[in-house]
Amino acid sequence: MESTALISNEGMVLGLLAAILGGVFYTQQSSHSFWQKFYQWVPALLLCYFVPSLLNTFNIVDGETSGVAKVVKTYLLPACLVLLTLSLDLKAIAKLGWKLVLLFFVGTFGIFIGGPIALLIVGTMFPEMLGADSPEAVWRGMTTVAGSWIGGGANQLAMKETFEVGGGIFSAMVTVDIIVANIWMAVLLYLAANSKRIDAKLGADVSAIDDIKRRVENFEAEHKRIPSLNELMMILAVAFGAAAIGHYVADVMSPFIADNYPALKALSLDAKFLWVIVIATAVGIGLSFTRARNLEGAGASRIGSVMIYFLVASIGLTMDVTAIVEAPKYFLIGVIWMLIHAGLIVGVARLIKAPLFYMAVASQANVGGAASAPVVASAFHPALASVGVLLAVLGYAVGTYVAYLCGLVLRAIAL
Repeated sequence: MESTALISNEGMVLGLLAAILGGVFYTQQSSHSFWQKFYQWVPALLLCYFVPSLLNTFNIVDGETSGVAKVVKTYLLPACLVLLTLSLDLKAIAKLGWKLVLLFFVGTFGIFIGGPIALLIVGTMFPEMLGADSPEAVWRGMTTVAGSWIGGGANQLAMKETFEVGGGIFSAMVTVDIIVANIWMAVLLYLAANSKRIDAKLGADVSAIDDIKRRVENFEAEHKRIPSLNELMMILAVAFGAAAIGHYVADVMSPFIADNYPALKALSLDAKFLWVIVIATAVGIGLSFTRARNLEGAGASRIGSVMIYFLVASIGLTMDVTAIVEAPKYFLIGVIWMLIHAGLIVGVARLIKAPLFYMAVASQANVGGAASAPVVASAFHPALASVGVLLAVLGYAVGTYVAYLCGLVLRAIAL
């Protein structure tokens, strides 16, 4: 179906996103009192996400049909992950300890129990949601949200096929998934901008995080220089070259596993995007032990951060906050579901006095996956983006299994 959006030219869409990002950064560094007060309350990263969503909401750009978001996710995301892992310090990440992993699984558990609880609550208000076993049954659609929020898109599609979800309820739940997850991401970005104050108030131990930041900043200060044209070309060559390796391996491994090891589909190992992210990140980590690490001094992570901001803007471009009006009952399920997940992970984080970074990244690694977990992580510091990626890959691995178990519980409640 042809788009009715005011702007459909992809070059113009990309230019709009660049102009929005430029406008945000220009006003952020403005000395005008209005902008200084404005950015005390509104994080710049959140604005880079929210303003593009208005383009989609008011049909200036059709985020669903625009290829910009897909291009950014497919090509810039793996490239930026390489650049953000070039200066990776695995020993420092290991010092983050057990609290981060615990919070990840707490977040997973929150989604596992949150769906059934939300169905019970909303089902008492709207009894017609229960007792149905058709392909369009609500509980079937909810299994796809569980797959998405524990793992990612591949896990979501796995649940759609496993539970034979109808097209109508699937479309409605995709809307719930996108809007509720993106609202939660916006909350996390806002919290990230105020993390120092929150951590100080809670008495959280941020020494391990500060150690990673300090190591990266010291390395950058020691090697920082004005990059030459040769160095800039090398940075781009490394970034997109590693991404190309990821795409090549994905094109080989995905069909190979699908054809020869169908049992591994349960781990989403037949998903191309998973292989692209895993391989690109692995190449970046490997390069951090080589002389390529010195490219950080020429601005590798800063170029990676530019890509991250384009990723944030492209994610916002797919959000339409008014679409949920078409399915308020489903939206209510999604909100209750997310509140249970958020309440549980926030509660445990406070109990063990974990830094806000741990809670935010553990949550987003579940709900957002590899596409947005590094975005939230880099909101705290660019050096931490790789932590979000590593946790998101863990989410891919457990997503199908836990979502399947959640689906069984949803079916038991509904029937």
